[in-house]
Amino acid sequence: MERWSKHLAVAMVACTVIATVGWSRVKLQRPTTIDVRGSAKRRIASDLGQWTCQVTVVKPTRVEAYGALRKDVEVVQGFLKGKGVADKDLRVSAVSMVELSHVDTVEEGSKVTRKQVFDGFQLTQQLEVATTDVGLVERLSREATQLLERGVVITSESPRYHYTKVGELKIEMLAEASRDARQRAERMLGAAGGGASVGRVEGIDTGVININPANGTDTSWEGNYDTTSFEKDMLTTVRVRFEVRN
Repeated sequence: MERWSKHLAVAMVACTVIATVGWSRVKLQRPTTIDVRGSAKRRIASDLGQWTCQVTVVKPTRVEAYGALRKDVEVVQGFLKGKGVADKDLRVSAVSMVELSHVDTVEEGSKVTRKQVFDGFQLTQQLEVATTDVGLVERLSREATQLLERGVVITSESPRYHYTKVGELKIEMLAEASRDARQRAERMLGAAGGGASVGRVEGIDTGVININPANGTDTSWEGNYDTTSFEKDMLTTVRVRFEVRN
């Protein structure tokens, strides 16, 4: 019995050693990774400006309305060309028409009569300027009120500013953000000590592009695209998973 017990004890020790060695091998072979976010930011200046206005007339007949609208649109076109807008930068939309009416209510004792009254035809035409002379659209939006003094009913929208090379710049910024992620990973591992180093890339997720007014910090999962300011900040982020070498 004593001899059998000794054999059993030896077997249990051997099994423990084998299990420990096996677990150590699994632990050493399992890759260790670190997830790091990198970012890149650029200040950009808009290279395309857009400005839109609408000309509206209301007349009792279609013929009168079309004639008045044509005359007013010609006045606006002359104004724009006088300010330096080239023909290739001006687009005139199709005419939209709405029949205007209102309801008159007449009370005669206990009797109430409602009658629809025709007010005329409202015609609207839109003119849009898109030019690389970005400063021009800002001046147009300010000076378009001069047309009101000439009897033209015009609605002026706020200028919109765009940067047309976002696609090209995005590629550069994603590369810059990836380099930033590696540098951050190296600094983190260096500060932690232990001699670990950053290895190969195990995975990478690119974020969206956020374009905000200069010095803006808003972010969105869908991405921001500001058109209200001439100068903008373009921000992109990436998430990179690196192998950690021991």
